[in-house]
Amino acid sequence: MNLKNKKILILGFGREGKSSLKFLKKHYPNSKIKVADMKKKRGVDFYGKNYLKNLKDFDVVIKSPGIDIKKIKHKNITSQTEIFLQKHRNKTIGITGTKGKGITADLIHKIFKRSGKKAELIGNVGKPCLDFYNKEGWFVFEMSSHQLEGITVSPHIAIFLNIYPDHLDFFKTFQRYFKAKKNITLFQSENDYFICNENIKKIKTKAKKIYFSRKKTSSCFKSNYFLENINAALKVAKIFKIKRLVVKKTIENYKPFEHRLEKVGTFNGITFINDSAATIPQATIACLNNFDNIDTLILGGSEKKSDYRKLGKEIERKNVKTVILFPITGEKILRQIKKPIKAIRVRNMKEAVRACYEKAEKICLLSPASASFSVFRDYQDRGEQFKKYVKEQAKT
Repeated sequence: MNLKNKKILILGFGREGKSSLKFLKKHYPNSKIKVADMKKKRGVDFYGKNYLKNLKDFDVVIKSPGIDIKKIKHKNITSQTEIFLQKHRNKTIGITGTKGKGITADLIHKIFKRSGKKAELIGNVGKPCLDFYNKEGWFVFEMSSHQLEGITVSPHIAIFLNIYPDHLDFFKTFQRYFKAKKNITLFQSENDYFICNENIKKIKTKAKKIYFSRKKTSSCFKSNYFLENINAALKVAKIFKIKRLVVKKTIENYKPFEHRLEKVGTFNGITFINDSAATIPQATIACLNNFDNIDTLILGGSEKKSDYRKLGKEIERKNVKTVILFPITGEKILRQIKKPIKAIRVRNMKEAVRACYEKAEKICLLSPASASFSVFRDYQDRGEQFKKYVKEQAKT
């Protein structure tokens, strides 16, 4: 899409919106640029709450993630992802999936760096992609459903890890959510690669299809929690003929992000695990399968229209003795646990951690199976509060 000397509207002025403005001012100084956001920003030529009424005044609309493309009535809609891929698709490794895409992207990036290949980590897990528009080398791009919806260019190497119902508060239907995700391979050619797990075989693509197992891997990696992420990264390493020893050393030294299977410590004989990034039930189920002797589990948060029936059965199977429940979804999860279980309702993290110290015997796990917005700013805030109060109350 030609942006030269155009009237351009940036929809949304979060992290990507600010990056888009910086990019446009540098590369298209003669274009007329305005920003539309619910919150007014200083120093920005701005449209407020009624910005959708003014779309006809612009030649191009650059949509930020999180803004519903169906509400934008304009013939020329683009995005950071689209603009970036139009230039760099042949050097981009894109990773998507409901869970695990950040760790997979980070792992691939670290393998590349250890092997001596020049690579940048971009997208949700890194910096906005247009910050790297003039860079050279490879780009490892974590791609969310919001970034993928509406694009017409796919990366050279596309990785699709898994798919579960998520973000249905935004997408409304699982079909629309899945359709957005599939854009990662929809525009690939026979010269490209599509790496996916064995359960995602029905996606049509022109690219070379490579499957990875979600449960089995080389014996040297069997003790690792992140088998799905490792197996996807191994396929990329094979394409680039990266030595096995380089991959092995990277995995052995790999430390996951905060709030993902993060061991906070052992206090008063109780091991506390922070898995605040588990915002859907499938992530909590996976976490429960990684540990034995979990007797206390912190659950619940804001509504994402998730189905908790399988989670309820898994909690029963793992013989969890106590669940500590946040509003709003805590009660929904509790209704899916059919065996007798101790349930404690809390209003904040301080109360939750206090209950952990009172009821837990071996392992207390924060893995909420829900988004955080009913009580916390985001999942990072939730995880930070958990770690803070675990350490504070250990001293009392």
